[in-house]
Amino acid sequence: MRVVILGSGRGSNAEAILQAQQAGQLGAARVVHIFADKPDAGILALGARFGVPASFVDPAPFKTKLEGEGEDRFIAAIQAAQGDLVVLAGFMRVIKPKFLETFAGKIINLHPSLLPSFPGLDGIGQAFRRGVKVTGCTVHYVTLEVDGGPILDQAVVRIEANDTLETLAAKVHVAEHALLPAVIAKLSLTK
Repeated sequence: MRVVILGSGRGSNAEAILQAQQAGQLGAARVVHIFADKPDAGILALGARFGVPASFVDPAPFKTKLEGEGEDRFIAAIQAAQGDLVVLAGFMRVIKPKFLETFAGKIINLHPSLLPSFPGLDGIGQAFRRGVKVTGCTVHYVTLEVDGGPILDQAVVRIEANDTLETLAAKVHVAEHALLPAVIAKLSLTK
């Protein structure tokens, strides 16, 4: 399975996927390209470190969604890379119908909460402020409903009385870095 990763930030989840690949823990999957919507995104530096092509794709004209010309550029780039699975790893744009239809059933996302609780931005902060005792992370298929697609798997993180928002975030990130590569490996063996 040819995996394409889309990201907007530093790329810690992409790095976890690439480390799993190096360790032979990604099943029959392999990352074939990394794409970022910001020219200075840290995720792009992972390409050289792990020997994977990494490219900036201009997402214009919109700032928070992938639509119009930017959407067309991303679709063309992923098709050129012959991606079988599109992994949104910190990709901070709302995906629109044309993109979803082009890659139907092939787009997964990692969200930092136990969906359906705390969808949208700042899932960790939402859980912390609400005072729940457990949170975690979810890998799900991407649909038109933001963070509302079918759930593939989840990892639970307990919120302790002495946790701060920063310590909780660190614990959720550890869970994310284990869960996302495991889900990709499982998908690669069932496709």
